[in-house]
Amino acid sequence: MASLKALKIRINSVKSTQKITKAMKMVAAAKLRRATEAAEASRPYAERLEAVVSSIASKVTVGPQSPKLLAGTGVDQVHLLVVATSDKGLAGAFNTNIVRLARKKAEELKAAGKTVKFYTIGKKGKDQLSRTYRSDIIHSIEPGDLGKLGFADVQAWGEDLTARFEAGEFDVAHLLFSKFVTVLTQEPTAIQLMPVAVATDSTVPSVGASVEYEPDEEEILADLLPRNVSVQLLRATRENAASEQGSKMTAMDNATRNAGDMINKLTIQYNRTRQAAITTELIEIIAGAEAL
Repeated sequence: MASLKALKIRINSVKSTQKITKAMKMVAAAKLRRATEAAEASRPYAERLEAVVSSIASKVTVGPQSPKLLAGTGVDQVHLLVVATSDKGLAGAFNTNIVRLARKKAEELKAAGKTVKFYTIGKKGKDQLSRTYRSDIIHSIEPGDLGKLGFADVQAWGEDLTARFEAGEFDVAHLLFSKFVTVLTQEPTAIQLMPVAVATDSTVPSVGASVEYEPDEEEILADLLPRNVSVQLLRATRENAASEQGSKMTAMDNATRNAGDMINKLTIQYNRTRQAAITTELIEIIAGAEAL
């Protein structure tokens, strides 16, 4: 049985941990509001730009002069998984769920005879993927605080990815991130980043009007396609920022409640041990008195 001193030390230790987790929950809650607003503000623009680019691409006849982000490399043998996570932990299953989706997609592609490479954005994603795919990681980025990233930051990543694509390092790129739904729900999501996914007749919305483009579609796409890559990367970081804080808030709330339950159990154990010690001392005193 643990001594009274050991129990008291442990109770104080758990109380200190509870104070930390409670403070972290409050910080996450404050950051979550800003991150959620940013994610919700960027989501319609990113989704609409993706739809517009896809719709315009469906009207273009791909030829030798077409942008590579539209025409592709002509094959789809090498797939790049751009796995966006965070640099920090203590966020529940946020990072693990994204990496799990990346592993699942990688295994599906390998089963189909494809070559898979990884481009990680976030230290946690790199660390987890390095255990099984170390040699397949071609580049890694540590973005820092996801909530502080701006368009200029992700634009540099987009330019790097575009340069690698045009150099023929891979044929298809997929972006994996966590879409924020609610504080309790974040959905690991994968979208095709390069080349642009061309809309089919069934997915192009009917606008009931004839649209003419000036300049022509290919010139518009030449400008929009690189921008779309950066915008989708920005969308992923904004969604991840909100998902990270939501998951962290939930994890710290659970940790705080678990610490409270442990403190209650330890306090009961401490009181019982203390009572047993007092009873033993009384018995010894009475026995001593009777012996006299």
